[in-house]
Amino acid sequence: MNIPHPSWVSELGDRLWAAASGGDEYTAVGVIDDALAAGRDRETLLLEVIGAVQEKVGVEWAANRMTVAQEHAATAINERVIGALVHRGRTSPGTPRGRVTVSCVDGEWHALPARLVTEVLRLRGWQVDYLGAQTPTPHLISHLHATNPDAVLLSSSLPTHLPTAHTAIAACQAVGVPVLVGGRAFGADGRFARTLGTDRWAADARGAAAVLENGLRRPDAAAARQTVDDLPHLADQEYTMIARSRGQLVKQTLVDLEERHPAMRSYRHDQRERTAEDIAHIVDFLISSLYVDDTVLFTSFVTWTADVLNARAVPTHSLTTALAVLTEHLHDFPRATVQLKAAAACLADLAPGPSTHA
Repeated sequence: MNIPHPSWVSELGDRLWAAASGGDEYTAVGVIDDALAAGRDRETLLLEVIGAVQEKVGVEWAANRMTVAQEHAATAINERVIGALVHRGRTSPGTPRGRVTVSCVDGEWHALPARLVTEVLRLRGWQVDYLGAQTPTPHLISHLHATNPDAVLLSSSLPTHLPTAHTAIAACQAVGVPVLVGGRAFGADGRFARTLGTDRWAADARGAAAVLENGLRRPDAAAARQTVDDLPHLADQEYTMIARSRGQLVKQTLVDLEERHPAMRSYRHDQRERTAEDIAHIVDFLISSLYVDDTVLFTSFVTWTADVLNARAVPTHSLTTALAVLTEHLHDFPRATVQLKAAAACLADLAPGPSTHA
């Protein structure tokens, strides 16, 4: 059952959104100062005000109602608002209920979700070592050796980091530290967390706190080393071979797209660069979906990309053509071919979006 938020949550959210989206850091911090002065609950402010505003930032960017620069500025303001909230009027937490490490997986720049989890856990009495964005796995393991925490919490928003996350999960378990993961990369239902053999998954900060409060059993280090056995589909080498040829595959796909769409030859440098980035993202998501053997991961990304392009009045026919080109290049890879054809079928089912090209 969904419990309605107090009216003050919506009111503060609107005020914070206006300040953050407008680039007004001082007013944004003032919103939180006012809320604390009124005795508002810190955890609610973190998750249902700041967290909700950050969620809206992503939605507005995808809908082309916010530029990349505005999205970055708003995110930076929200990060500073969190800092203001957690340090205003705080008293010593006393004896911690345990020690945990919170970190983003290597390559993951979206650190704000992990920061929210960190501050919720601190409010609930945990000592938290927050390592921030894109922590290299060897450095993470060194930290675990030095601190011997009760658990490590790994965050990732982008599924393209799932192979790296798997490496980190196995490495943490190999040194005897249980792993709790969260973030959109692991699926709305945590299915990729289960695929990668993590100890537990949580949908949000409160869920993570509940898992820790119930306790996590330390893993069997020997079992944690069975990475390939956990993912038997990797034996076909499709993931490995396509990942190794990623750069050439992106480059050749861009060349083939220009041959099929001569108008691309007149693209400005920035247009060509964005097209290359789009192709790289498609290949990266294909690689990750092969790693976890999940076609829906790839098709969902492709249809989301089509929605983003449509919001920007960019025709999606080049996306369909890119899938066709990749299918031709990867015709010797059965699993990749299935996923590419499934994505193409999803695009065919979508209503055509606006086009600025003939």
